[in-house]
Amino acid sequence: MSGGLLVAGTTSDAGKSVVTAGICRWLVRRGVKVAPFKAQNMSLNSFVTREGAEIGRAQAMQAQACRIEPTALMNPVLLKPGGERSSQVVVLGKAMGELSARGYHGGRQERLLGTVLDCLAELRRTHDMVICEGAGSPAEINLRRTDIVNMGLARAARLPVLVVGDIDRGGVFASFYGTVALLAPEDQRLVAGFLVNKFRGDVSLLQPGLEMLHGLTGRRTFGVLPYRHGLGIDEEDGMAVSLRGAVRESAVEPPVGEDVLRVAVCAVPLMSNFTDVDALAAEPGVVVRFVDRPEELADADLVVVPGTRGTVRALQWLRERGLADALARRAAQSRPILGICGGFQLLGEHIEDEVESRAGHVAGLGLLPVRVRFAREKTLARPTGQALGEVVEGYEIHHGIADVHGGDEPFLDGCRLGVTWGTHWHGALESDGFRRAFLREVASAAGRRFVPAPDTSFAALREQQLDRLGDLIEQHADTDALWRLLESGAPQGLPFLPPGVPA
Repeated sequence: MSGGLLVAGTTSDAGKSVVTAGICRWLVRRGVKVAPFKAQNMSLNSFVTREGAEIGRAQAMQAQACRIEPTALMNPVLLKPGGERSSQVVVLGKAMGELSARGYHGGRQERLLGTVLDCLAELRRTHDMVICEGAGSPAEINLRRTDIVNMGLARAARLPVLVVGDIDRGGVFASFYGTVALLAPEDQRLVAGFLVNKFRGDVSLLQPGLEMLHGLTGRRTFGVLPYRHGLGIDEEDGMAVSLRGAVRESAVEPPVGEDVLRVAVCAVPLMSNFTDVDALAAEPGVVVRFVDRPEELADADLVVVPGTRGTVRALQWLRERGLADALARRAAQSRPILGICGGFQLLGEHIEDEVESRAGHVAGLGLLPVRVRFAREKTLARPTGQALGEVVEGYEIHHGIADVHGGDEPFLDGCRLGVTWGTHWHGALESDGFRRAFLREVASAAGRRFVPAPDTSFAALREQQLDRLGDLIEQHADTDALWRLLESGAPQGLPFLPPGVPA
């Protein structure tokens, strides 16, 4: 079958999501009707489609690169970690329960292959091309038997495979060679070649190595993508850098007013949808940091407590670290705090949880007049409303049901008390008018002469970022060879690299 491609990687975070989105944007600019696909995604960053299905945010971003609406077909299996050894399994957008890693790989995963292939077949039926993203490495030989996202998918759907390697980490030639050599002969026949990602320097110095790699493997390199700062796409499996001192990529423009605005985001365990603060970081003059110590809140004009897959665990972490006391002091001093989803829940008075942590009754931080009860059925919604005199759009993904019984005023589905705000709505800060109004409130409460830029459009910035990804492919990949790969599949007669593994 033609019209499909699997973008695999030598490692996690090699750049599969970026390359997939870039290929999608390059194709759609050529007039191709294209869709993204990831059979199985492990991520705490998720999104709600218009039909009320939960999928990985990376696939929602890739759908935007294709200029189409995301659907559950694009990410039929989503795993949301709840600890070191278990995850919530979401199938076709709906939570099916918790499974241990052993239980999932011990049989459940293999049984989902039919669902995965049906979704891919439907996308291929309705689109000219489908660009699939792998997960981790295709050479995870301990998991090959039950694989449904890498070579298991490629072999079942006869997809050619492009392997992406992050040269900035070092060892990319060994990673390329070793990835192919640890695949079964049937899988190796589908690996068409390589794509180098995050290269710094003179490409001519790399060329002899690429030629030697071709001689050793019989496979060509389809391009060398340069290192680019500030791509700002939605990340999938977690933050690519240590949270210590991490700063989200911010707009380079100077602040409109006299002051900058400093935002500290509490790096809670099992942090989910930290992309909520990307819209803040896109504002000129707003500096966003992820923090995990109470002293790091001291100079913050706004503290954000983000979503989390483990609300009770995050609450305990905040107390152990001294951050809970620091948040209480901030509230008493009328210094701004924003809680989103799980962060909103733990700012309340108490939590009744027999679902997520099964901890029963747990006292919250008591900063908002809210009581939370966890329901077994997950709320998935795409609400619209008004706040601070502005239209707001968002999305909801939570088990917790909030009973708001006070506060100065409603705030989306939550409340406001003084300058402490809480809501279940993710993505609300992407609404430009609301974001500007909210930042004006924060600046006033913080005593900062900060002025939001009057013309920042988060949607336009996202489009620019996606076009930058398309430019990377168009300018630095062999697009003619890539087009032939998409149309005709992997070349015939690709050599076998020993030792391989049993099929």
